[in-house]
Amino acid sequence: MIITTGLKKYYGDTAVVDDVTLALPAGGITSIIGPNGAGKSTLLSMISRLMGMDAGTVTIDGLDIEKTRSDVLARRLSILRQDNHMTARLTVRDLVSFGRYPYSRGRLNEEDRAHIERSLDYLNLTELGGRFLDELSGGQRQRAFVAMVLCQDTDYVLLDEPLNNLDMKHAMGMMKLLRRAADELGKTVVLVLHDINFASWYSDHIIAMRDGAVCHQGTTEDLIRPEILRDIYDMDINVHEIGGHRVSIFYS
Repeated sequence: MIITTGLKKYYGDTAVVDDVTLALPAGGITSIIGPNGAGKSTLLSMISRLMGMDAGTVTIDGLDIEKTRSDVLARRLSILRQDNHMTARLTVRDLVSFGRYPYSRGRLNEEDRAHIERSLDYLNLTELGGRFLDELSGGQRQRAFVAMVLCQDTDYVLLDEPLNNLDMKHAMGMMKLLRRAADELGKTVVLVLHDINFASWYSDHIIAMRDGAVCHQGTTEDLIRPEILRDIYDMDINVHEIGGHRVSIFYS
């Protein structure tokens, strides 16, 4: 379980994450939603130790991330950032192999290579393994980065807006892959999402932020309600149920 206690981050005098205390459940998919500037990506960056915190603590299965060695933490938690562009000309297989660095330190063995091939297969990228990243579509490239994260073989997988720049078809495909990873591989997937329909359809747990603080959290049934969404986004949102899932439609 990931636990944050009194987490704070300031930019100047402005608190972008303000006293956030959370217990992110192990297993399944947890989506962090909220308007722009709510502090979602900053929170995820602090949990993954990509960004320092001004106050508070983060523990992962009891390990204090500020006191845990990087190689130990990298075997428990992996993260895919928003800005995942590569300037080097790499093949898909080269990129995915980076996920084994916490174990191999760049010297791949047979076990590492088996993980790489399994990750490529899981993301339907085997046939593209020899292609360069700049030769791929946006959806294929995003799958390659997710394959790299899965190849790291951590219990916790954090993704910051993994649906960015994906059309509806590829965004749905990505969410299905993450759902499979949670269900079949036992991963705990935590992601920042802007699309509350995808959050509603695929999440087990939802955390809503506004103005740097957590304003609501709970199951889809708890949060995907007109009155709750109005409080999060400050606008009227109509909610319909389709196939047992709550689907949200915005209107002003």
